Amino acid sequence: MMAFDVLTEIGDDALMALFANGDGEAASILAARHTPRVLALAWRLLSDRAEAEDVAQDAMMRLWKIAPDWRNGEAKVSTWLYRVAHNLCMDRLRRRRSVDIEKIAEPEDKTPGVDARMIQTDRAEALHVALAELPERQRLAVTLRHLQELSNPEIAEIMETSVEAVESLLSRGKRTLSTLLLGRKNELGLDQ
Repeated sequence: MMAFDVLTEIGDDALMALFANGDGEAASILAARHTPRVLALAWRLLSDRAEAEDVAQDAMMRLWKIAPDWRNGEAKVSTWLYRVAHNLCMDRLRRRRSVDIEKIAEPEDKTPGVDARMIQTDRAEALHVALAELPERQRLAVTLRHLQELSNPEIAEIMETSVEAVESLLSRGKRTLSTLLLGRKNELGLDQ
């Protein structure tokens, strides 16, 4: 086993190989690197923290299972994880459609009392609601680009499409978001 400091400097492919050979610290570093972003993507797509945590955990478990067969250079670990997480989220969303929406409890409002925090929360919620109104592929592209800060080529790889298609999805998604949020500029304190 290598020292933890040394492992944090190693690339994902090398960490996968180390984990496949029984190095638990390599798995810890991979989890620390990738779980927060996978969790954020799942939350954005599902709007449910508990389900997002389940998806992130399931995606990481699948990564551990594939580690012995991982082929360096074929895909980036992050790209593979995003694709798996997206597919898991879509499976959950399909299952939800068969559930009566009236039977789902309203989420608890945990808005803090400080004005600045409330405005920030309102803005995040407005964006979240507006994102939910986008078509699935536009929502995924916008989330990966602007919230997960991935490059267009990485998004194209995750979505299994061309960079040009990603650019088109981003352009249409941003235009729709702008239209959806335009009427709320004053309410969200964006005119200042």
